[in-house]
Amino acid sequence: MSSIVYLVVTDLDGSLLDHNDYSYEPARPMLQLLEEMRIPVVLASSKTRAEMLELRSELDNEHPFIVENGAAICIPHKYFQKQPPGTELCDGYWVRELVPSREHWKSSLDELREKMPGCFVDFATAGITGIVQMTGLSPDKAALANERQYSEPVQWRGSDQELETFLSELSAAGARVLKGGRFYSVAGDCDKGQALLWLREQYALAAKASAVYDLAVGDGENDVPMLEVAHHALQIPAHDRALPKLDRKDGIIVAEGYGPEAWAFGVREWLRGLYQSREEA
Repeated sequence: MSSIVYLVVTDLDGSLLDHNDYSYEPARPMLQLLEEMRIPVVLASSKTRAEMLELRSELDNEHPFIVENGAAICIPHKYFQKQPPGTELCDGYWVRELVPSREHWKSSLDELREKMPGCFVDFATAGITGIVQMTGLSPDKAALANERQYSEPVQWRGSDQELETFLSELSAAGARVLKGGRFYSVAGDCDKGQALLWLREQYALAAKASAVYDLAVGDGENDVPMLEVAHHALQIPAHDRALPKLDRKDGIIVAEGYGPEAWAFGVREWLRGLYQSREEA
């Protein structure tokens, strides 16, 4: 007998987490409700696996998660009855890797640094002290942020014209550069949308589902790929910039407020819409 799977795939910084203090307290009741409803909350971020493991522990979240802007998907061992194809068991997780390693992109950035001195700072060069200054994270959390496996965050400090050259050079080198709330992420050909599509298929296969109704939540440009491919898209406003433009015209929820407050508001609206659809059916 087929079933329907419901799924929330969410960005973190500026969405589930407050942009300034990284708090998720306003969203905690909604997170608890989703867990009670057995609707998995999949964390999808530019954050590293080390960072995600710590946050999942704080949230009591035991579901799959997407790291480094879609570079890899980590599924707890035996979360599904069968190991998904294309994954390898690593430290208790089935891991699906989609791109080359961080070292590959660090080499490209080192070459560009010589051509464009002073235009950008990456995490590897900044070190823990520099990451703390750029992010406001504690030294311990900055160290976790620097445990990257697939991508390299870059803070841009040059001109717009120099940025065009920077992006063009990286593209020619085979990199895909995604703009987040604070940084550009340099990685291979991956994004949160590709990761969501693959993970959605695994949920559907595991549950023999007739449909997967997923909600993607995000506030930045790097969230657009998953906002476009999800069944519904929840956009979280930011204090300092307009909402990213989406090509899709329907299935969009624009939250009220900012950060975790807006997150809770938007997810509530999504659940209300699901309930109304059931009633009409």
